[in-house]
Amino acid sequence: MLDIPGQPILDKRSLIGGCIRLPLRVDPELLRSEVAALPTTVWGSAAGRVGVHRQAEALFLRGFAPAMGDLPVEDCPMLDQLPYVRYVVEQLVPAKPMRCLLARLPAGLLIAPHIDRAPYFSKTLRLHVPVETHDAAYMWSAGLCYSMKPGEVWVLNNSSMHAVWNADGSRSRTHMICDFLPSAELLHLLSIGERDLGIRRADVDARVTSAPATEVATAQ
Repeated sequence: MLDIPGQPILDKRSLIGGCIRLPLRVDPELLRSEVAALPTTVWGSAAGRVGVHRQAEALFLRGFAPAMGDLPVEDCPMLDQLPYVRYVVEQLVPAKPMRCLLARLPAGLLIAPHIDRAPYFSKTLRLHVPVETHDAAYMWSAGLCYSMKPGEVWVLNNSSMHAVWNADGSRSRTHMICDFLPSAELLHLLSIGERDLGIRRADVDARVTSAPATEVATAQ
């Protein structure tokens, strides 16, 4: 699904800016342990993601990578092994879920600056829920650096230039990434979420802007 006919385009610059931390909490240990219990064999590939996203391992829980074609967004079998993840996706967030995946960025790697440009991305809200992370994992969006902690739920403006840098050379960083259709309830949470949490960091700016020619992704 590369578009959602009939769904309006969102002005994410006004709605989000770079990133917003929502007034929602997840149980960080329950989420981490549930994901850690998955067989190691489910990891190791980009799951069809292309371009800058090939740096990260991925496991789709709903839908497929857009590069695999215009496929429907439905639950994947792996979601049945993750009851708490299902609760977060289907009940905690008050909106209709679309694509959802687990993304693991290995130690020391960078997802280069890019914009998600397919119409689908301009009509959905992208939430990030840290599963395993550390203080040297940086989300960079609209020129600012954000530190996302376990237990938190964030909305990313993926219609702006954004990047991820795992600066730690020994630890991976795993997020659950899920797109939602905007509902009145989710838009309200967005309106009362914490803004102005991004900071400028010269070291992060230097690293992400030195990536090869700021690739632009058409889909994720």
